[in-house]
Amino acid sequence: MLSREAERIYWMGRYLERAEDMARLTNVNALLLLDLPGGVSVGWRPLVSITASEPLFEELYGEGNEPNVIRFLVGDQRNPGSILGCLSLARENARTIRDIIPREAWEEVNNIYLHAKEDLKAGLSKRGRNAYLTSIIRRSQLITGLLAGTMTHNYAYDFLKLGRNLERADMTSRIVDIRSQNLLNDKEESLRPFENIQWMSVLKSLSGYQMYRQYVRGPVRGSDVIHFLFKHEQFPRSVSHCVSEVAGCLRRLPRNKDPMKTLTRLRRAVRNTRPEDFPPDRLNLYIDKVQRVFNRLHQDVHTTYFSIT
Repeated sequence: MLSREAERIYWMGRYLERAEDMARLTNVNALLLLDLPGGVSVGWRPLVSITASEPLFEELYGEGNEPNVIRFLVGDQRNPGSILGCLSLARENARTIRDIIPREAWEEVNNIYLHAKEDLKAGLSKRGRNAYLTSIIRRSQLITGLLAGTMTHNYAYDFLKLGRNLERADMTSRIVDIRSQNLLNDKEESLRPFENIQWMSVLKSLSGYQMYRQYVRGPVRGSDVIHFLFKHEQFPRSVSHCVSEVAGCLRRLPRNKDPMKTLTRLRRAVRNTRPEDFPPDRLNLYIDKVQRVFNRLHQDVHTTYFSIT
C-alpha cells in the first residue's frame, strides 16, 4: 500500500482513540463529584495536564475552572486534542481512504463527527454532558467493532491497530501519572479515607473497575491499580497489553528493524519494572521515560513507513 494511505489510516486510528479517551476522562471526572463529600473540590486543571496542552489552554482561557476546561477538551476546535477536534481529523483521514476501509465504517466515522458537532451545546451543559460523552464512547466502540469485523486484516489493518494501541497506551500512562499526584486539590489528612474513591475514578476512566475487581479480588488501592494498568497482560487498556498488540502489528509489517528495536526497549521497561512500588516522584520519572520511548517509537514508525519519497 502507499505510504500516504498507511499514514492516514494510522492517524485515523489514533484520533478516534484519542476522542474516545477524552470522553471517558471528562465524564468520569464529573461523576467523581457525586462520590465525594460536600465541599471537596475536584481539580479540573489536571485534565489539561494529561493532554499535554497547557500552553495552548493558557493562551486561550487561562483560568482552569470547570466550564473552561470542559469547553477546551470537548468542543474547542482550536484545540486539536479536543473531542470535536480529534473527530474532525479522524473524519478527514477516513475520507481520503474510503476505498481502503469498509463503507459502513466510513459512514459511522462521518456520523460520529456530525453528532459531536450538532449536539455540542448539550455536551457542554451539566445536564446533557453525561449522555453526550457516553454516546461518543459507544459510537467509537461501534467503529472499532465494525473495523474488526468487516475489514480485511492486512497491512492497512495493522497500521490502524498500531495507531490505536500506541495512543491507548500513551493515554493510560498519562492518566496514571497525573492522577497519582493531583487527584484532589485538597490534600488534607481528613481526605485520606476517600483515596480509594479517587483510584476508582482512574479505573472507571478506562472502563477497568469491574475487571480490576475480578483480578485483584480485594479493595481498591493505589499500588494495585498502578500494577493492573501497567502490567496486566489481558486487560485491553493496560500498557502491557497495548505494547503486545503493537508488537504483533510490527512483526507482520516489512522493514521493521528500527521500530522493533525501540519496541524491545519499551517492552523491557514495562516488564522488568514494578511501577507500583515507586513513590510519586520516582513514578513520575519512570512514566516520563516510558512516554519518551512511546514518542521514539512513533518517530521510528513515521520514518520507516510514512516518510518514503
